[in-house]
Amino acid sequence: MHIPDGFLSTPVWATLDAAALPSVVVIARRAQRGFDESRIPLLGVMGAFVFAAQMINFPVGVGTTGHLVGGALLAYLLGPGAASVVMTSILIIQALVFQDGGLLALGANVTNMAIFGVLAGYLPYYLWGGGRWRRVSIFAGGVLSVLTSAALALSELLISGVKMPATVLGISSLLFLVSAILEGAITLAVVQALEGIRPGFVRKPKASPALGVAAILLATVGVLLASTAPDGIWKLAMTTGIAGHARSLFSTPFSGYELSFLQTPWLRKASAGLAGLALIYGACLLIGRAAARNRSV
Repeated sequence: MHIPDGFLSTPVWATLDAAALPSVVVIARRAQRGFDESRIPLLGVMGAFVFAAQMINFPVGVGTTGHLVGGALLAYLLGPGAASVVMTSILIIQALVFQDGGLLALGANVTNMAIFGVLAGYLPYYLWGGGRWRRVSIFAGGVLSVLTSAALALSELLISGVKMPATVLGISSLLFLVSAILEGAITLAVVQALEGIRPGFVRKPKASPALGVAAILLATVGVLLASTAPDGIWKLAMTTGIAGHARSLFSTPFSGYELSFLQTPWLRKASAGLAGLALIYGACLLIGRAAARNRSV
């Protein structure tokens, strides 16, 4: 789902960069109004869990994979405003440290996943989450979140001049639909599991040791089970011939979620995963403390 640099035209990525920053600032200020200082640890734990889950690619079709995006899940547990801020932090660290998603295309990825993806994921829960349709709304939110992000990504590629025959566009849309359905199912399963451990967790969420342990296991053990096939965006790029346009503005030792100077493949991935968890957790804690401090001023 992350768009790398080189896929979008300059007017598209520049416009989205210019729009994303003030949008996130406005969302952050709105989220700050009702922010509870006791929820600071939850920001870190949820950010780390979603980051770890995004590392695990699973097959959604022949030669194509998907992964949990987590926008809807964050929105249910943190509220849409805080969820957008946490997702933005994840995307920034992924681009800067792991080179997952472009630096110039960061505005597009933030717009797609951290803003509209989160808001779309929260909408069904906001409308029907308090009644008998609660489970359906949680599932539907996960589905709608990914479909919205995917539709925006495809639109941005089309506007950038990427030629997509109808058959390619149809197959890509179908694969994104499969990913969206799996996102909804995983989101519902995680929410139910958390509420099974602690009833009423979504209504009054707190940092859960279970989520922290799950994040560590995903980052250290789960990566061994992750598929190495390309995700939907890269599969589309390979099909349309734009994969060669991808470029990196810089390199880091953590590129591709592997610590390059280690020899053992598992250790390379696990070390990078744990480093990512620490970075995301720390960044979210700093954001939470800053929000609490500014609110009290």
